[in-house]
Amino acid sequence: MPSNHRRRVLGGAAVTAVILGLFATALSPIGPAAGSDTLPPIDRSADEDVSVVEVALEDHTALDRLVATGVDLDHAAHVNEDGTLTAHAVVSPTEAAALQARGFTIGDTVHEEGDTTEVLAEREATRNAAVAENQEFAAAAEASAVSDVKIIRADYYTSFGVAYLSVEAKWANGQTSSAPLVVERDSGPGTELGSGGTQSISRFVDAGVYLYHRGAAVVTTRPDSVRIVSPTGDVAVAKVSDWLPTDEDGSEFGPNYQTDFITSYLTPTELYDRIHALAAEFPEISEIVQLPYLTNGYRRLAQGVLGTANANRIGVDSTAWGHEGGNGITVTLTSAGLPDQPLSVAVTGSAVAVSLATGAGGAVTSTAAQVAAAINASVEASALVTAYTYRGNAGAGIVAPGSVTLTDGLSAPDSVSRDPHPVYAIRIGKTRDGSKPGVLAYAQEHAREWVPPLVAVESAERLLRNYAQDGATKQLVNNLDIWIVPSVNPDGGHFSFYDFNSQRKNMTNHCALTGSADFLARTSWGVDNNRNYDTYSLFDGYDGASSSCTSGTYAGPAELSEPESANVDWIASTNPNIEFSMNLHSSGNYFMWSPGAYIAATRTSAPRPSLEAESLFWGASSRILTEIKEYRGMSVTPARTGPISDVLYSAAGNSGDMLWYKYGIYAWNFEVGTQFQPPFENENPTGASAHAESQEFANGLIELMRVAHDFDTDTQRPTSTIKTAPSTQAGMVDVTFELSEPASVFYTLDGTAPTYESSLYGTAGLREGAEVLTVPAGTRVAWFSVDAAGNVEQNYRPDGNGKNYLKATVR
Repeated sequence: MPSNHRRRVLGGAAVTAVILGLFATALSPIGPAAGSDTLPPIDRSADEDVSVVEVALEDHTALDRLVATGVDLDHAAHVNEDGTLTAHAVVSPTEAAALQARGFTIGDTVHEEGDTTEVLAEREATRNAAVAENQEFAAAAEASAVSDVKIIRADYYTSFGVAYLSVEAKWANGQTSSAPLVVERDSGPGTELGSGGTQSISRFVDAGVYLYHRGAAVVTTRPDSVRIVSPTGDVAVAKVSDWLPTDEDGSEFGPNYQTDFITSYLTPTELYDRIHALAAEFPEISEIVQLPYLTNGYRRLAQGVLGTANANRIGVDSTAWGHEGGNGITVTLTSAGLPDQPLSVAVTGSAVAVSLATGAGGAVTSTAAQVAAAINASVEASALVTAYTYRGNAGAGIVAPGSVTLTDGLSAPDSVSRDPHPVYAIRIGKTRDGSKPGVLAYAQEHAREWVPPLVAVESAERLLRNYAQDGATKQLVNNLDIWIVPSVNPDGGHFSFYDFNSQRKNMTNHCALTGSADFLARTSWGVDNNRNYDTYSLFDGYDGASSSCTSGTYAGPAELSEPESANVDWIASTNPNIEFSMNLHSSGNYFMWSPGAYIAATRTSAPRPSLEAESLFWGASSRILTEIKEYRGMSVTPARTGPISDVLYSAAGNSGDMLWYKYGIYAWNFEVGTQFQPPFENENPTGASAHAESQEFANGLIELMRVAHDFDTDTQRPTSTIKTAPSTQAGMVDVTFELSEPASVFYTLDGTAPTYESSLYGTAGLREGAEVLTVPAGTRVAWFSVDAAGNVEQNYRPDGNGKNYLKATVR
């Protein structure tokens, strides 16, 4: 079935003669597009603060102009009551001024760097408090003042006639040991401990900090007490309390379903550590897969800039990576003030000394271009550094004495690797040989989006920790092949956490030395991974990506040039069983799918999904969004649900389009929450909260897996009939098809056997209805239908040899 699905999608797209127009919704771009308005590289200093600001737009033509500038946009383009739009841009004051110079109106500031500083302080305080509690407990146990194990809670409850015991406990050695704890139960008051059986509880570690052990199990009698003997022999005993959940809960989750495994933001290193620990704990139903393409690494050359004006500035880069010897190199320009001195370069250790040339009066005569050339001509100096004039300037300005110490500018601790970084996925399933339907979830294509990785990890925790006691979870894990990549972009993710919170892209510097490759542009580099894929991309002529190496939507030097995007492509290409995917992004509370790109000048979108495919997109979305709402009542609105190009803006070269058009994978995109880095907790229960968002969107991701399971078990074949009506054109007949369920119809008009390469009965989507075919009276129509699960009408074989297709001569 999965292979038929992929063949069907590609074949259908191939035979679509006319790319269908965009939906006529409130967010559909209408009217002629403005010409390209790409911003030239802006001399934005890396030391400028960056904020998320509102940009007021008159209409969608203005939105297209804003996208075409290549400015870094938040995923928000909301329609206001008066029909205007408000978009969010991530800009420095210099960039904001450049937008205003192009006629854009900058409004309120939505998010400042100080907000993220508070979020990071909150994370550190949470971690420090947990570490302090662990140390205090361990110290008391070491002093023999208390047992090294304590039971935090033991709850007995029943639901739908089934009894459960949930236990949480803390062990003094839990920070360093992964050993489980064994809980002994009695059978009621006055009975022996152990008479009611035992259950194991597992260690829960978040952000590298041990919190406690916990677990739940079915029991046959209500225990009165429980006992835990730690691996070191200490003992804890506690009474069992009653806890009564509501049996009227309408959620899909079972009565003993465990959730809420996230307690703070996680760096990419911590995310990978987390999934490695999970795979080690649940080896029978999960494994770690190292993806084949290493990233460039969280590393940079050491750099510096000498001079104050463009004409006399000199950029200097180390030849070695900063951490491998580049950091600490000094370049010093001096003048003795004596007349007629030559320009010379000397090297002592890691110090490059440049003696500037002087004229007859002793004044410096060396230009920036001459100094750069002299440094590069020196064998000793060029072994350490490369010098260049500033951003392609001729460098005719006279330099001044000065000194700079080169640095890579990176602040992460040594625990963050500087080497090319592997990207890891956790693969979950009882059977992981490609024979089960596959689901792919991947997060942090954009580095600053810190909540989506939490959704990914929370979902992995739920699948693995609920497997033993929740039937619905066991059904998913037994029948699906689930890939979860918590961070596609670890380099950018680390850079966002430790250096520049607003980093969107990866860390790779593709700028030329004649462009913006110098140290002052270091927060502008990188490729937007979600514009670097090879389907309906910038290189194919589609809008929503930039060719500028400093743009927020830089598409890279070529399609799939980046290891981050190549890894996603590899997963899809080597696992043809994958049928569904979810790309986890933030922010804006959107829920979207293909088409995701269009050509603005002609409003030509990538091909619309067929009616049956779009029906699955909409039907599954309803289920997924309902489950998201279950957590705290948050609704992703209809106006923010639909194809990307309908509800947001064109995004050429995005991964969802690649997965759908290239591989036939039903591909969705979450835009989680309303901020990139909201507070982890929020006193307002409906406010922005990383914790709440991780839980509600994990609900939705698990529901996608239920959709995948249901899809695979659909065996009902569609049926169809042909309807005719007199045409307004003499001698012609209007033809439509009616179906028993949403399905694709492939047809011929010459009576020959229809195949997947035949014409596809078209529609612009559910909002507009199916097309009307106007054909000459007497036309011999042959057709068959196929639904979203791949069930073919009358079990017809559309390979050109089947005979039991439907046929009619229309009059």
